[in-house]
Amino acid sequence: MTRPSGFFPGSLMSRHSRFLVSAALQVACGLVFSFDVVSEWHKFTTHTWVEAVGVVALVFGAGLSLREYYTLLQRNSRVEKSLNAATGAFQETIEQHFESWGLSTAERDVALLSIKGSSISEIAKMRATREGTIKAQNAGIYKKAGVSSRAELISLVIEDLVSGLDARAYDFPDADMETLARKPGSGLGLRRSQIS
Repeated sequence: MTRPSGFFPGSLMSRHSRFLVSAALQVACGLVFSFDVVSEWHKFTTHTWVEAVGVVALVFGAGLSLREYYTLLQRNSRVEKSLNAATGAFQETIEQHFESWGLSTAERDVALLSIKGSSISEIAKMRATREGTIKAQNAGIYKKAGVSSRAELISLVIEDLVSGLDARAYDFPDADMETLARKPGSGLGLRRSQIS
């Protein structure tokens, strides 16, 4: 499921608003202090120096805050794009499996709900049918997929997603990478040539 552009969940929107209010207050305080320093410039005292240093510190802090906020917005944008890409890849992988297994439309719905973690009774309620029907459809799905349980079905789908991962990028403290690479179904996607 893709989110509309510019979509802010509730907590993020309130953080966004709070940051903008905070930034506006900093700017207002900076203007007030700057005006005060400029008005006292002709009789420069220790108090004026302290205010001038305070204005510089306020401007510097506000600049750092804005830079950090901009960096976080860019990071959130990249994370959202990556999440959308991963969601699309997962959906595509599921659809490819369903197609290759020759699942009917009803079986696809049941398999998807099953992969999402819904129980048989929940699936039956959502599809307005009996639990026995869902059990029979699950049995047909497992047979077509060549598995015997929901866990194996999920594992089969996820294995394709992680098959391209390089296991060397992860910390397997006591793992023998060559053994992992040869192990069928390890999902590590290592070829002998990748093992250093």
